[in-house]
Amino acid sequence: MATYSLANERLRALEDIEREIGAILQNAVILELSKEKTNERLLDRQAAAFTASVQHVEAELSAQIRYLTQVATGQPHEGSSYSSRKDCQMALKRVDYARLKLSEVARACEQMLEN
Repeated sequence: MATYSLANERLRALEDIEREIGAILQNAVILELSKEKTNERLLDRQAAAFTASVQHVEAELSAQIRYLTQVATGQPHEGSSYSSRKDCQMALKRVDYARLKLSEVARACEQMLEN
């Protein structure tokens, strides 16, 4: 259950980032449209808000990328089953390989007994 809440939390964080990107684009459009009449205080506030938003989005996306990198590389972290699944898959492949080799040995023994 904790895995689902962690995943939902990550999705909410990405949705927040998406909303902030929308706000950044809106600020950029306002800055572009306000070029006819220059109100320096307004432009300074909008530019500061734009810069702060871009920095926040960059930091949040970097955090998300770091998290996804940990998950993809199998490093242990809360809520990940990737490493365990990979270990299980590799164990199953080793079992299949062992079965194949044992059947080959069994066939070889049968042929030796027949001769």
